[in-house]
Amino acid sequence: MSRKPRFITPRKTVKKSLPTQAEACVEKFSHDMRGLARVGKKTVFIDNALPGEEVRFRYSTHRARFDEGVTSEIIQASPLRCEPRCPHVSLCGGCSLQHLQVDAQIVEKQKILLDQLARFGGIEPEEILPPLLAEPYGYRRKARIGIRQVKSAKGKKLVFGFRKKRSNDLTDIDECHVLHPSIAQHIPALKLLVAESEGRAHFSQLEVAVGDDVAALVLRHLQPLSEGDRQRWQDFAKSSGIYMYIQPGDAASIQPLWPQNNENYLSYRLSEFDLSLHFQPMDFFQVNFEVNRQMVSRAVQLLDPQPGERVLDLFCGLGNFTLPLARRAGEVIGIEGVGALTQRGKDNAALNGLNNVRFHTADLNEEMVKKAWASGGFDKILLDPPRDGALQAVRGIARFKAQKVVYVSCNPATLARDAGELVQLGYRLKQACVMDMFPQTSHVESMAVFELDS
Repeated sequence: MSRKPRFITPRKTVKKSLPTQAEACVEKFSHDMRGLARVGKKTVFIDNALPGEEVRFRYSTHRARFDEGVTSEIIQASPLRCEPRCPHVSLCGGCSLQHLQVDAQIVEKQKILLDQLARFGGIEPEEILPPLLAEPYGYRRKARIGIRQVKSAKGKKLVFGFRKKRSNDLTDIDECHVLHPSIAQHIPALKLLVAESEGRAHFSQLEVAVGDDVAALVLRHLQPLSEGDRQRWQDFAKSSGIYMYIQPGDAASIQPLWPQNNENYLSYRLSEFDLSLHFQPMDFFQVNFEVNRQMVSRAVQLLDPQPGERVLDLFCGLGNFTLPLARRAGEVIGIEGVGALTQRGKDNAALNGLNNVRFHTADLNEEMVKKAWASGGFDKILLDPPRDGALQAVRGIARFKAQKVVYVSCNPATLARDAGELVQLGYRLKQACVMDMFPQTSHVESMAVFELDS
């Protein structure tokens, strides 16, 4: 017997209206140094809110497990709150902590490091070393300034600046207080120069690189420069003394605009080790030279290489740690995944007259023990990986049974994960510290020392 199909009239659903703003008491910082609060039973991450504050905020995002918001009013301020120096701080993503006193910033960063080590690694250091600090403004020697033409009510508008917080859009800036003064002082002139350029619609960015003696800019342009624009940018370079490069394509296309006969490198000194390191404007290097000098000094001190020892430096870059280690150790092997940086390391070793150091390019996710450079093993190891950490490398180096490992990190979560792995492989977390490589930002840089259990 056939049945007639049954049609069910769907129920009308009423979409629950979500709040646009609310008030909250901030409990603590989140891992990215936003204020963490609870509204009802839901966690909210709030920009520009400090622990202990009562704030009114507007919601920016509603998610299933948490919400996000931006402070609109401080009802009860923290005694650690201060007036930001920069007028762009509410929008610009370059800085997110100028409203917190500098001394308190590093205290909070240390809390985050220790919390992440406990949460993801299940460990704590036997000793917490003093943090590494330097000037909180004017320190940034590496940056990328975006250039866009966007539509506005008055036609096309030039936008020159850094990305907005949690956005790919740009914040238009007239000043920057963390950028090195050799470039920051020229921001108004650079904005005017871009605005007057015929090819401005095809400019995408200015890469900033500042050495000890010379500052450089790399203009990325998507169409060939006109002769008029070439002359404009050359004139600016000559009058400012800033080395000027142009980049019409990929990194290999970079060419000097002024001076045309320069040697295409910048440099920084590590005077404690009688070293000068050369680099090109697009190379990776540490943005804060003063903290970097302290960091290198402490890492070498903690690793304590001896004349008869063989040391391995992983993710070695252009030799920032490798060459100072070579001043103390018997032999140092530097391993890097980017061939251009490996070559830079070799050049820097030759420049400084070091013949006890070798650089190799290798994928550090692959097995290391069977590599030719690994034969003979290592007494001590340093690694300075990118943000995603070095889990595979950590598992590989454990086979060398090195007496001591120094891990330099730019992400406490992946450090904690890798530290937990090292502990499982027979190491103890002896010491740890934070380093304020990026004052006024939520970046947490740190160093950890591991010793093999006897």
